[in-house]
Formats: sequence, structure tokens, C-alpha cells
Amino acid sequence: MRILVTLLVLAVVGIGGWQLLPSQENKDRTITVGTTDAVTGLDPAGAYDAGSWALFSNVFQSLLTFEPDGVEPVPDAAKSCGFAPGDLKTYRCTLRDGITFPSGRAMTAADVKFSFDRVKKIHSDVGPSSLFDLLDSVTADNARTVTFHLKAPDATFPLKVATGAGAIVDKDSYPADALRKDAAVDGTGPYRLVSYTKGKLAELTPNPHYKGYLSGTGRPIDLRYYSDSAKLDQAWKDKKVDVASRTLSPDVLSRMTPSDPDERVNESDTSETRNLYLNTRAASPLHDVRVRQAIAWLVNREQLAATVYQGTVDPLYSLIPTGITGHTTSFFDAYPNQSTSKARALLTQAGVSLPLRFTFAYGVGQGPGAEEAAALKKQLEAGGLFKVDVKGYEWTDFQERMAAGKLDAWSVGWVADYPDADTFGQPLVGTGSTMSTGYSNKDVDQYIRDSQRFADRSRAAADFQRIQSDVAADVPLIPLWQRKEYTVSTEDVGGGQYLADGTGVYRLWRLDWI
Repeated sequence: MRILVTLLVLAVVGIGGWQLLPSQENKDRTITVGTTDAVTGLDPAGAYDAGSWALFSNVFQSLLTFEPDGVEPVPDAAKSCGFAPGDLKTYRCTLRDGITFPSGRAMTAADVKFSFDRVKKIHSDVGPSSLFDLLDSVTADNARTVTFHLKAPDATFPLKVATGAGAIVDKDSYPADALRKDAAVDGTGPYRLVSYTKGKLAELTPNPHYKGYLSGTGRPIDLRYYSDSAKLDQAWKDKKVDVASRTLSPDVLSRMTPSDPDERVNESDTSETRNLYLNTRAASPLHDVRVRQAIAWLVNREQLAATVYQGTVDPLYSLIPTGITGHTTSFFDAYPNQSTSKARALLTQAGVSLPLRFTFAYGVGQGPGAEEAAALKKQLEAGGLFKVDVKGYEWTDFQERMAAGKLDAWSVGWVADYPDADTFGQPLVGTGSTMSTGYSNKDVDQYIRDSQRFADRSRAAADFQRIQSDVAADVPLIPLWQRKEYTVSTEDVGGGQYLADGTGVYRLWRLDWI
């Protein structure tokens, strides 16, 4: 009897296992993924946005990468990495053996040095060079070993190496002092880019020569880009995509349910945030800090989350989101509720004529940006204190205007570069920040530098608390909300829950047929 029961159990387990494995006929079948993420460019030296980096994490390798939900980077193109003993200014990596570019040439330390050097040399306005402000020089010690020399101690440097900014390119295929302009990629990631049509499609096939952190590569992927959430919604309804990620509209998401047998809905917390940025330059109508503080008294983020986003985001009250070490509620402490009277008093002190007029910009196609802008306009114009002119710009145009300091106020999302509070420091509020608000505070800059001295990141929490307090007082930005990540897939596709997790890596290789 025991033998019979055992055989029955094994049979059931065998059936269950067979059902979870992809059938042979699906092995090479393409999975189509839809997204509204926009890709700025295919050259890692000239792109610093979520859409570009999502693609980079599949077609390029960095020396390090992040495990799902991990906070410490692990070796990828590198076999090992580490700081010199007792020295947070010298970081050394040894490459894995056998990594080859599409040309067949082996990756060497010279390619790594070349890749980091060109990011700094090109210094693109929409590129990631700001992440390497503390990088002084890179040396290729031999074919397998590369050493990074920093200007000051930076315990967060390995985290930055693990991002899209650290993508390694073939030195024989990329110019040293200019961005590559064609629609091709020469990387060593788990996928190869077969073809690319800007704003339309990235066709990806597994890289048979991949060697790195992953034990293997995934299924062929068609990554389809849609200009706005409405078009992605329609593609999902028309069954033109097997997976929809970043970003279906709040209206569609609010009507989905995990109990629907025809689709899989995965929801997870992320560290993606959205802020209202304010131009602090002398020529800006928002230059006076009292004007910016008045705006902070008028923003109702709970209303935005409940109406525009229908509960698919959470209100955010500080620079650093919840779930990240160092998070506070500095804006709630300083501006606990809407107050037209307090806003008016500040504007009266500033001596400005009312209503004060300024332009508010948003990126077209980046989620419900138009609806959010309309809601914020209504909030800020309450009481006749402000007159807000709303303008939407195509994504690339929007980025260029922002980088050039040509906008008065604008809202834009921020996907964490890496799972550490530091990614919300220098890039957002440090002098010369990526967000180009013109904001500069010597104390904030010092707190950022001080926080980077601690290998034990919990010891940096006090510095981050000071940063958030100063930002709430100076108001170069106003936190709006923190996103929940939703990935929707058909019933026969698994792995959607691993696609995005807030580490900045877009794991297309985890998608599979069931």
C-alpha cells in the first residue's frame, strides 16, 4: 500500500512539474511586452532614464548587478570586486573569463576603462556622468584587472557601478568622445538587440555566449513601446501584448483583480517617486524661497493619489521614499495640511504681485501627466494666489528643456538608480543635480558627502534626515507620490512578479511560458 501511495504521489508531482515547465513548442516562442517607458538613446553614455536603463540591463553588462530585491550588488561581468583594505577611495575588480562581444573579441579591462572614461568625457546633458563626480581616474592594471581611483571616500560607488551608467561597451565599436548614433548595440548582456525602431519596438534574442551572474538566458522578447497609457491599455485589450508593464492607466489598474482567471496581476512596492520640481534660479518667478514654500502649502497629494491615480500610488512626504533607510516625513512636518492663508502670508512677505504667474510642464505620454497637471493647476490657483500655464512636451524635448533650465516648474518621476538613499541625494538636490533646478546648498552638499563615508549604510541615516529637513525648508522640489509597481500578464506567462522590483533592473529573462 505504501508503494502504491508513493507511486500516486510521484505521479501527481510529475504532472504538476510538467505543467510548470514550458512545452517544447513554446521554447522559442516570442513573449511580447508592452510599456510606455521611453528610450532616450541606445548609448549608455547618453541616457539617464528608466526606459533606456531597462533596456540596458538586458543588452549590456556592468561589472556588478543586483539580485531581486537585493540591496548589495553582486558580481556580473566581474568575478570579484572590492575596496582596498581600509580605503574607500580605491576600488578594484577582476573580470570573469570568457566574456565576448558580438564581434567575438574578448572583453578586457581596457574596455571597462574605456566605458567609464567616455561617460565622463562626453558628459552628456541627458547622460549619467553626474553619478561619477567622485571618480578621478580608471586604470587597466592588466587584461583582467581594473582599478577605480576616487577623489573622496564613497561607500556607494559599487552601487553606481551596478547601474546602467556602468554598462560596458566594446571600445572598438564606440567613439571615445561622442555618442554612437546608429540603432545598434554591442553589449554582452543576456540578450542581443536584433533590431530597434525608436518609439516602436526592440526585438531581443537570447545571447548564446552570455557569461555572468545569471545561470542562463530567457525567451525571445519583443519589447513594444507605446506613446501613452491609453495606447498600451488598448494593446492589452486587443491581446497584442502578453505582458503589460510601466504603465497601464490607473483607470485600468483599478478595475483589475487577482482573481481573474484570464490574467495575472502582480503588485509590489517600489522606491519610484514623483516630485514637483521648482526652478530656483534668479531669473525664475519661483526664485524666492517664500514663493516655493507657498506652493508647498497648497499641494494636496492625498487628492492626487485618490483621484488622478485612483489609489495606485501612495502620497509621499519627503525626498526619500518609504522603505529606504533614512526616510522621514519632513514635508508633512513643515506643511501638515493645505493652507491658503499661510501661502498668502508668505507671498505677501515676498512682495510679489498676485496672482503670480508661472509655467508648469510635464512629459507627454508619461502616464496621466496631463490629468495630474490639471489637478495641480487647480490646487495652486485656489484663492487667486497663482496663475499656472500648463504645457506638455514630447519626452525628449521635455528632457532637453529641463536640462537647460528652461522650465519654471515641472513634474517627473524618479526611478531609483540603486536601492540606497544616496540615489535621492546628489542627482536630485545636490549642486549641479540631474534635475537642473539650479538649487545649491553647501550644507546639503556636505551631508551628501558625509553620508558616502559609511560602508554601514544605517550610519548614514542622520545625514539623510538633515538633507530632507533642509530640502523641506528650501523647497527645490515637492514630493508628490510613491508608485506601486503593477505587471499584468496573460495566464500562460509566468515570472511577471520578478520583472521590476525597484533595484533598477528590468528582468525580461525571468518571463517564461507556463
